[in-house]
Amino acid sequence: MINRIRRRLFSDERGSNAAEIVIIAPVIAMLILVLVAAGRTALADNATQSASFAAARAASLSRDAGTATTAAKQAAQRAMNHAGIACLTLTVDIDISGLNTPLGTTGEVTTSVHCNVNLSDISLPGIPGNRTMSSTATSPVDAYRERG
Repeated sequence: MINRIRRRLFSDERGSNAAEIVIIAPVIAMLILVLVAAGRTALADNATQSASFAAARAASLSRDAGTATTAAKQAAQRAMNHAGIACLTLTVDIDISGLNTPLGTTGEVTTSVHCNVNLSDISLPGIPGNRTMSSTATSPVDAYRERG
């Protein structure tokens, strides 16, 4: 009698699938959220690199410092909008000293773009609420282009 009860208790597997799902479902959900966070971070990093190259190119085509600064900031904003990345803050730092080189020498314009990406909607332990992506690019200034 005791053996029959023991066999019945330990051989009965009813409800084991539900228990497995209860254990595995949160792990799968966390894995999916980590993948979403990694994908969003990678896309934002690529967009920041693209924005820094666009800003450097736009600044290097300008003739004076004021126009270069404005053109670089607008180009970076356009590149981020085109990529569909909404930055909490978008900062564009520009080194336009290459525009002041004498005619006949090649100068360089360097831009650094910093985008603060929102990750707060992915609520997982260990994933910060936001992350800053940074990228730097350099573009040559034409040696014989008129400068202002």
